[in-house]
Amino acid sequence: MTNLKVHTPAPVDPEGGLASLRGDCARMVPHWAAPEPIAPLPVPLSLIHGVTVPPKSARLLEAMSDYGD
Repeated sequence: MTNLKVHTPAPVDPEGGLASLRGDCARMVPHWAAPEPIAPLPVPLSLIHGVTVPPKSARLLEAMSDYGD
């Protein structure tokens, strides 16, 4: 026969509110690992060329209003 008992490390309170959620998050912190930060490499100027925009896209962008209108 299979043992159907479920063991939880902390009591589950679905209506616990913010304090309960913060406690759940604090218990999970040891299980999360932040990835190592990746420093972006600069792009050589020789690789930067002009931007080509298809005519349909250029007309669409021209018809759009600028921010702050």
